[in-house]
Amino acid sequence: MSSRRLRTVLLSALAVALLAAAYTAGLVQGAASPAPVREALAVTSDVKSVKKPTLGLTRVTVPAGAALALHHHPGTQIASIQHGTLTYTVKKGSVTVRRGSADTPKVVRTITAGQTAELTKGMWIVEQPTTIHQAANKGTEKVTILLATLFPKGAPPSIPN
Repeated sequence: MSSRRLRTVLLSALAVALLAAAYTAGLVQGAASPAPVREALAVTSDVKSVKKPTLGLTRVTVPAGAALALHHHPGTQIASIQHGTLTYTVKKGSVTVRRGSADTPKVVRTITAGQTAELTKGMWIVEQPTTIHQAANKGTEKVTILLATLFPKGAPPSIPN
């Protein structure tokens, strides 16, 4: 191999290595790999501790006309309405209804014992173990709820009252 050809090969290899290093360092971004976007949907620092916790993420679909019986949760739970309208009733305790992301939440209202409210898409609440409540889908389309639940290991995510 001639010295000229060897120099061309080495310069080409160096250019590829520099481009790869720049890409890895984030200086060059490929069109095929956009950056991920993370949005906190709901957050609370008011968490009631439990022994040997289990953290669960659940999607609940409530068909039109279905009801969730009176119950409470053995740990703190965040519920975010993704679709539909949920009629929510508090029997004991209270929940604050919020709308928007966790970064800029807006308080919609507080539901206290004996009150009922409609929770719609984009609203979220934090339920504590002392909050006894029930809910129903009185609409004509399904309700979808995302739940993040912290409960004791081996305990069910909800307990009937």
